[in-house]
Formats: sequence, C-alpha cells, structure tokens
Amino acid sequence: MPVTEKQVLDALAAVRDPDKGQDIVSLGMVSGVVVRDGNVGFAIEVEPERGPRLEPLRKAAEAAIEALPDVVSVTAVLTAETGARAGASVRPAATQSAAPQSVAPPHNALTPGVRAIIAVASGKGGVGKSTVAANLALAMHANGLSVGVLDADIYGPSMPRMLGMSGRPSSADGKILQPMQNYGVKCMSVGFLVPEDTAMIWRGPMVMSALQQMLRDVDWGELDVLIVDMPPGTGDAQLTMAQQVSLAGAVIVSTPQDIALLDARRGLTMFNKVNVPVLGIIENMSYFLCPHCGERSDIFSHGGAQREAQKLGTEFLGEVPLDLAIRETSDDGRPITMSMPGSPYARTFRDIAARVWDKVSGEGSARRAPPRIVIE
Repeated sequence: MPVTEKQVLDALAAVRDPDKGQDIVSLGMVSGVVVRDGNVGFAIEVEPERGPRLEPLRKAAEAAIEALPDVVSVTAVLTAETGARAGASVRPAATQSAAPQSVAPPHNALTPGVRAIIAVASGKGGVGKSTVAANLALAMHANGLSVGVLDADIYGPSMPRMLGMSGRPSSADGKILQPMQNYGVKCMSVGFLVPEDTAMIWRGPMVMSALQQMLRDVDWGELDVLIVDMPPGTGDAQLTMAQQVSLAGAVIVSTPQDIALLDARRGLTMFNKVNVPVLGIIENMSYFLCPHCGERSDIFSHGGAQREAQKLGTEFLGEVPLDLAIRETSDDGRPITMSMPGSPYARTFRDIAARVWDKVSGEGSARRAPPRIVIE
C-alpha cells in the first residue's frame, strides 16, 4: 500500500528536537511534505543560528521515514526562517508588487557560504536563457565577484558545454562533491554525471531531490553569487528552488515577440506568487545586424520586453542582439563575455550583471525567508 502523508507525519512525530525536547511535528517544524510514488520529501524549519549543527536531526528524520514500508526514497532539507518563529505558517501573497530596488543577501541553510542566489528563468524554451545565464555569470566574475553556476535544468543540462567543462566531479569523502571549474567560475550540473545524449526520464520528486543534493552536497565554498540556470516553465524545479532556497531574486529572459512575452509573464507571475523578487527582464535576440551589410532587422519584433517590463512594473535590464558570434562562442564553450571581453556584447552583459548585483547586494533591505508553499 502506498505510503501516505499521515504515515510520514506520524513517523516524524517520533523525532525530537535535541534543544527543545519535543517532537518536530508538534513544534510545527515540518513543512512542504511531498509524497509521490513512494518518494518522500519534506523540509524541517529551524532558526538560522541552529541550522549548521542540526544535520543529525535531518538524518534522524530521513531514517524515520526510510523505515516505513513502500518508501522508495527520502529527501529532508533544513530550511532557516528569519524574523519569525520557525514553524510559523508563511503563505505567499496572491499578488505582489514589483521587485524592490535592492534585496539584502538572504540566509541559505543549504549553501551557507553563498551570499546571494539568483535564478535566471524563462516562461518557455528557445529564448536563449542558458546563453544569458552563462554570460551573466562570467560577467559577474569579470566585475570582480566570486561566482558559481547551478544548472537546474535537469532534463536539458547545457552548462557543461557552454562553460567548456567536461569530466566528473571528485569527492574526497564520498559524500560532498567538488564543483567543476573553468574561467574562474564554479559549476555543478547533472550533465557531469550522465552522458550528454542520455535522456533524463525522472519524475518530479527525483528532480527535487537532485536539486537539493546539488545545493547541499556540493562544496560551493564562499561565493558572492550563485547563478541558477532554471529550466523553462513553472514546474517542480521552480517550486523546489522557491520553497527550499532563499532566492535573492529572479531575472526573466524573453525574446520580443508576443508569444514569448506571454510565457515570460507567466514566469514572472509565478515568482511573485512564491514571494521571490523579480529583478528585471532581459530581451534576448532583440535585433539582428547583418554581418555583411550592417543592416538591422527586427526578426522577432523589438522592444516587446521593455514594454512588458513597464506594464508589469519591473525593471528592463537590457537587450542582447541575435548575433552569430554570441551563438558560436556559446556552442564552443567560450561565451562571448570571456572570449571577446572588449566586444559591445560583452559590455552589455557586464552592465546587466552590475545592475543585478547592485539590486541584490543593496544595504538596508529586509532579509527574505523561503516561503512555505501551501496547496489548498
């Protein structure tokens, strides 16, 4: 018989908080329980100052669920709330105004050495989101920041190729992986662990577990910023990142045409509903300059993302043209921001990177705790 949420909570009621002496269920510390096809996932909310020393509690909770019959896998994560009692119900607002001018670096229990985590997202595929994410990461590094890249696109990991990386991550203790590095940027992707032509046929809980492990079980070290290349759409990966990680904000990538903007609007709305600040919109493939005659063509229209940003009350971060050099350097694992740093396109990415960093590193803003997503 399939395991139920009640069985999970009953089992977790036997796990006690070592400091408070009561079980973690009655203390309201358990949230985000997901049970699907025998795969179980949940979060344990703790105070930020206790997070680093409660790994034994997390392992005890996982062991309690593993003992249940018909459980296939278990993933428990520690999340730290600030400004409220751990376990207090935090529901995302149905609507939210545009992103604030600046967002203070939030606390992340899964990646304690990372100052800010920024999601690069799109409502649909084919808009060049991964190209933008790779160049944005390298632009931040060129601007003097320590940067990592998490390839969260489990079904279509492209960062290994775009960042010119190959091989498999090493692990000194068999538990914690060392991220791959190139061009001064750290990276982790499921693409390092499976052959490039392998289809990832995973259900939602497996995707959630993989993302949590690439955050928790990777030695990211001390980073100013971790860029997360999100998969297109508004599915399990996006909700996992929003629920389990204190995202400093999200950057939306779109092309100018109406159908892409419609999907970008959905992506922006999703982040608003889970209380993640939208830092702005980038218009990719904004226009085309003929390399032979120099004539400009607005192949996918032009300016749609800027108008959409104004309509939605968020910032327009800039436009990136459709250019052969950007495509070729990305395909060759030498993104244009690194391989042609003096080009106007590289300067565009560095300008966007500087603006994004200004927004997430600004002083005086309140920290944002990860929301609890409640499905009713």
